[in-house]
Amino acid sequence: MKRTKIIDALKRTDFGAEINVKGWVRSKRGSKGIFFIALNDGSTIKNVQVVGDDADFSEETLRRITTGACLSVEGTLVESPAAGQASEIRATAIEILGDCDNTYPLQKKGASWEYLRTVAHLRPRTNTFGAVFRIRHNMAMAIHSYFHEHGYFYFHTPLITASDCEGAGNMFQVTTKNLYDLKKDEQGKIIYSDDFFGEQTSLTVSGQLEGELGATALGAIYTFGPTFRAENSNTPRHLAEFWMIEPEIAFMDQEELMDLEEDFIKYCVRWALDNCRDDLEFLNKMVDKGLIERLESVLKEEFVRLPYTEGIRILQEAIKGGRKFEFPCQWGDDLASEHERYLVEEHFRKPVIMTDYPRSFKSFYMKQNPETADGGSVGYKGAVAPGPTMQGTDVLFPSIGEIIGGSVREESYEKLMTEINRREMDMTHLWWYLDTRKYGSCPHAGFGLGFERLILFVTGMQNIRDVIPFPRTPKNAEF
Repeated sequence: MKRTKIIDALKRTDFGAEINVKGWVRSKRGSKGIFFIALNDGSTIKNVQVVGDDADFSEETLRRITTGACLSVEGTLVESPAAGQASEIRATAIEILGDCDNTYPLQKKGASWEYLRTVAHLRPRTNTFGAVFRIRHNMAMAIHSYFHEHGYFYFHTPLITASDCEGAGNMFQVTTKNLYDLKKDEQGKIIYSDDFFGEQTSLTVSGQLEGELGATALGAIYTFGPTFRAENSNTPRHLAEFWMIEPEIAFMDQEELMDLEEDFIKYCVRWALDNCRDDLEFLNKMVDKGLIERLESVLKEEFVRLPYTEGIRILQEAIKGGRKFEFPCQWGDDLASEHERYLVEEHFRKPVIMTDYPRSFKSFYMKQNPETADGGSVGYKGAVAPGPTMQGTDVLFPSIGEIIGGSVREESYEKLMTEINRREMDMTHLWWYLDTRKYGSCPHAGFGLGFERLILFVTGMQNIRDVIPFPRTPKNAEF
């Protein structure tokens, strides 16, 4: 008999039909010679209930039906007398596809998130992680659908690179060299001429620079793939390996970029509400009781567009009024998560797109706002800042903080080189990037969105290690 997925079985109303389902036992109980099995195959948060008479099955079969065991069940689809389920299966034949003994790590109810990370190879079988990973799939589908519908091209950028996009140096090196016998020059520097690529290479921190090359040929592209940061950050918001979505668009200005950022996030949230309702309702009940309300509020509200200078003023007014922050908050400071969350969750109570950050802590490729006579600058909607600012557009979200980092890119070769020289950057491995400013340069813009941070927001989970199947963090590369 052909297998029916449980998500489809639960929709059927042709009672009396013979049906076959396969899945893993979530629970088994018995009463007065009748057994009840909750069976789940991962296709839905909901279990199908299998009911049978003990007398119809051997003691050996019933003994082997334990939590975690894998079964194939044939039976009759019948209306269920129990509340909360329309149908169940009256079993006529049960085959044990995989036994599961009492050492199964998911026996206990209410296991902690920390414990479940130690059994990451099994945690997708739990209700919570099944819901999270189904939503993760749907968000990936939403991303591809959005960009395809809007005429973008999916552009594959390299994972192995000789350049550092962010200039931070927190990169994982790629090498085939014998680390116990490294050849060095007279200055003590490692010689890479005999390495696989003939030069020092690393895992990428971003596909943006290569994405800009695509945008200057195809008009509008997006990348969606893994990126790597060798930061020793043990926080609920950081991973060493994570996925990034990075669109780059020719002929786009700052206002249009903010429109794109807002429209894209709303599309993804709407997709989740439309396609993941059962999983969201489960997470709303078990993990974050304000989840669905918060998601729906994002669709109703227009995002605030806030110049950095005005954000600093609001934060300083809050400090004068008695609000305590752990980190300093003066013009020129890179805002901490606590500052971002105050603006989003307490002051505006809606998502914020912050613009026009100080040049001092933003990347070299960002477009600089026009300077005033006194060394300040004029940015978004005429906002005047006391120092040089860049056309950055970071989206700040409730519970998360920064979810998108974007900017208009500097298209002028002369201005870009001025900034590079001011920072004393080594551009040896970025000659090809500079070529885009020499050969038919054009205005362009783009952003990067950490996929896992989007999943955090959409699921209501509190730790980024719980929205990726196998998290990579300092001192942890298991599974």
